[in-house]
Amino acid sequence: MFSMRPESKLNRRSLNRRAFVLGGVQASVLAIIVGRLRYLQVTESDRLTGLAESNRINIRLLVPERGLIHDRNGLQLAINEKLFKILLVKEEAVDPLDTLDQLSRIIPIPDEVKANVLEQIEDVRAHVPIVVVEEANWDQVARVSVNTPALPGVQAAVGERRIYPAGADTAHLIGYVGKVSPSDLADSQSQDPLLSIPDFRVGRIGVEKTLDRELRGRAGNKQIEVNAHGRVMRELGTVGARHGKGHQLTIDSTQQTFARARFGNETGSAVVIDISNGDLISMATAPAFDPNQIVSGITQADFDKLRNDERKPLVYRAIQGVYPPGSTFKMVTALTALEDGLISPSDVITCTGSVEVSSRQFHCWKRSGHGEVSLLKSLRESCDVYYFNLAQRIGLSRLQAMANKLGIGIKPRLPLPGVHKGLFPTEATKLERHNRPWVIGDMLNASIGQGDLLATALQLAIMSARIASGLEVQPRLILSVDGKPQAEPEFPPLAISETHLNLIREGMNAVVNSSMGTAFASRSADESFLIAGKTGTSQVRNISQRERQSGIRSNEDLPFKQRDHALFCCYAPSHAPRYAAAVIVEHGGGGASVAAPIARDLLMRAHYGGIPNLRSYPPEVREEVKDIFLNLKLLDDSPAISDPPVLLRT
Repeated sequence: MFSMRPESKLNRRSLNRRAFVLGGVQASVLAIIVGRLRYLQVTESDRLTGLAESNRINIRLLVPERGLIHDRNGLQLAINEKLFKILLVKEEAVDPLDTLDQLSRIIPIPDEVKANVLEQIEDVRAHVPIVVVEEANWDQVARVSVNTPALPGVQAAVGERRIYPAGADTAHLIGYVGKVSPSDLADSQSQDPLLSIPDFRVGRIGVEKTLDRELRGRAGNKQIEVNAHGRVMRELGTVGARHGKGHQLTIDSTQQTFARARFGNETGSAVVIDISNGDLISMATAPAFDPNQIVSGITQADFDKLRNDERKPLVYRAIQGVYPPGSTFKMVTALTALEDGLISPSDVITCTGSVEVSSRQFHCWKRSGHGEVSLLKSLRESCDVYYFNLAQRIGLSRLQAMANKLGIGIKPRLPLPGVHKGLFPTEATKLERHNRPWVIGDMLNASIGQGDLLATALQLAIMSARIASGLEVQPRLILSVDGKPQAEPEFPPLAISETHLNLIREGMNAVVNSSMGTAFASRSADESFLIAGKTGTSQVRNISQRERQSGIRSNEDLPFKQRDHALFCCYAPSHAPRYAAAVIVEHGGGGASVAAPIARDLLMRAHYGGIPNLRSYPPEVREEVKDIFLNLKLLDDSPAISDPPVLLRT
């Protein structure tokens, strides 16, 4: 029988001991692991769950840069200024109130700001940052950055503020931005994540409002992993924000500045349009306001002062101010009669100073009358009786059709809010507005641009451009978008006899360049740049028969609100029209004495590309013009808009 050797038995006993020790060690390690797992899963479950929840992925919105706005020459009209902000994110702050208290020990945080932030926290989504400090300085940013681990949810960020370099000169046109309102959020068409950011700005008026979606851009986002203390552990991915589109307008801001300054202390509006392509060169309104003051945080008291000002500086008169066009409308009446074959250029009507219709006297502005009046003379000297006669033969619908064809009573198509369509009075509007039937007297009033007939400065400029060109000129405001030029429009013919249009043009030329014309004092001395136009005086008050007998009071003797509106519409050069303009001076008095000189200067500046040389004016008015320019500080060297515009590349 085989027997085990002694040394083999010894080795076997040693192996068993080692196996036993190794098994014991393994059992001990397993017991420790099991115990630790039990400890983590049971005893420490709540604490670890909280830490796990805190160490998670957050999504932060990336706010796009708002699109810039420039004028036709590349001058800045709306830009962005970088600034630092201190933000608080609700979902990253364990205790927002405690965090704000901690923050206030590092940088000054007023109690009212704390209260406002805590109120906003209840109304926004957990991941949306809330502005604690709108404009932080570098020292404050540095302090916050150093103490970030002790300030969960607090972060320093770079923001922007909208700046309007032209200030009040383009305030109504460009507009301004303001904070998102409840109505913006309620608009189903505006479901944009950017609107949920408390300090985000949207366009409130002007181009900023109408083109807001294009200027606003599209939000981006950044996915980040943060730990329990709010420290960013890593960036997981980024979808870049799409910046807003830059826009270049047809406006020449230097011409706009000149126009607004040229009004001085007067109230009104002026529009200059390029007849060749419809480009709006200037659309000025006086008085105005500084949009930078509103964006920076105007006080309620100061805003109420603007809103309650009797001169209404917040109203964009160029497109919203409507006035009876007065005698500037006589061209519409004359064209209607010519097109309907009711008159010829040689027909003569006798003006004795008034005409009786339906037992009522209708008076000409010239009490002694104009005598024998032809079409040319009726325009040159603005005889009312001539048009009273035509009004009794012209049908209302035909007059309305001609007015609409020339742009009166039609809303211009522009990317601006609140563009007024004016009003052409009819039987229906008479009943609606006054609860009275239409009578022949209403037709007589309409024939000379009085009564309920209403138009804006923009519409009168369009009318002048259409008469000058014979084309259906449409105004244009956008020159390029993100550097891409917008196609120049092609205007169809007006379907008005060129012969008849030439008769009206001849009359408008005589208004300014004939010694008998009502605007002769506002003519140009430059034979290559003669102006054609039409004066208008819009009557504000009723003149009693007693006052007519005793003598009509002059505008200078009347309270401001009872003075007539002064109007003038025109184009130049008369032989090859390039620019058309319209000026309305509210309660300015006479169109010939107040509105025409302003319009003359605007056309000259557009043509010459700067302040006109005094030699361009008749000798008898040169000193007067020089004094006006000196007093208004208008002597500058501005760029010529006749040069080809530089299209921006953004």
